[in-house]
Amino acid sequence: MTGTATRYLYLTRHGEALPDESGLTQAGRQQATLLGRRLQDIPFTAVHHGPLPRAAQTARLIHDQLKDVPLRVSEVAGDYVPYVPERVELPPESADFYLRFLADTTAAEREQGATLALHALDLFTGPVDGEAERHELVVTHNFLVAWLVRDAMHAPKWRWLGLNHGNAALTVIRYAPGRAASVLVSNDMRHLPTELRWTGFPAESHI
Repeated sequence: MTGTATRYLYLTRHGEALPDESGLTQAGRQQATLLGRRLQDIPFTAVHHGPLPRAAQTARLIHDQLKDVPLRVSEVAGDYVPYVPERVELPPESADFYLRFLADTTAAEREQGATLALHALDLFTGPVDGEAERHELVVTHNFLVAWLVRDAMHAPKWRWLGLNHGNAALTVIRYAPGRAASVLVSNDMRHLPTELRWTGFPAESHI
């Protein structure tokens, strides 16, 4: 009988992007390379990344620092809104803010995002079949990192909102058989020098 083993899911937001999002800035390329160096001794079975240029370029730069790891593009690791809540689901004090933030999301985008978000849970979460631990890296976007962290914490579906992650910051979730998921590391930037941290965040969020 085949057992189950622990999955370690490593999540990162792409490096700092150019204003037109056609790729990475010089800082973004440095961020990706430094993250790759931090991860070079992890026995990854795969590096998954979204199809947009900023995620794909980040993944390639990380991959350059790794050894014999498959690099896989996946729409599931792309940039989309995973869930749009109704007002009644939200805290009264923040409902207007979040609903304004999501107001431009079209019906098609909502439907596609919800479908991809469920596929992400199927593909990337939970223990794995077999006896061997699995380590996987997903190079993606802020929304999906937040969605997966929310799920690991058994938080309401709307709670991906307000969870922000720095460019090339690292989050690690452990899925052990018979145990609740554990967020081991969240938004960790220690592999980046001070000048490369907190890109994409307003100044008041820097700590």
